[in-house]
Amino acid sequence: MKDAVTMTEQTPRTVPARPTVPLWALVCIQVACAAFFLADIVSDLLGREVALGPVGHLGFELVAVIALGFGVVLSGLQIRKVTQRSDRAEAQLKAASGAFAEVLDEHFDRWSLTPSERDVALLAIKGLSIAEIARVRETKEGTIKAQCNAVYRKAGVSGRPQLLSVFIEELL
Repeated sequence: MKDAVTMTEQTPRTVPARPTVPLWALVCIQVACAAFFLADIVSDLLGREVALGPVGHLGFELVAVIALGFGVVLSGLQIRKVTQRSDRAEAQLKAASGAFAEVLDEHFDRWSLTPSERDVALLAIKGLSIAEIARVRETKEGTIKAQCNAVYRKAGVSGRPQLLSVFIEELL
């Protein structure tokens, strides 16, 4: 069995870069635009003139609208990237789930487990107790204990923790 240091060295983990600086810059631009428009509304309600004058005021509004449009476009692109990343992660999870099912079947075939032993082994791996397995399979606890012992013997392990470790080691 490999030690933890060797396994860590053999399975490097890379963390994808997240474009947080551009997103926060967009948020800051959108907050500044919202503050400007809020101040504009308040000044209009109070009947006060804006210090920029009419041309400067309209120019600033135009810049704010362009900045908000830019923010909408970039936000849409980020949403698309996040959605694609989520779809990839979901596909990888499905693949890993399918891979685990294949690993289970390969081991069960190698150990020549009967259909009943396969069911009991799978339920034991899922974490069900002897009593729960007996209830699910509608049989006596003694039968389940005997089938678990047969599974452990055929797998060459002494109990459930070692049985689980066989599959964990395989997946790592």
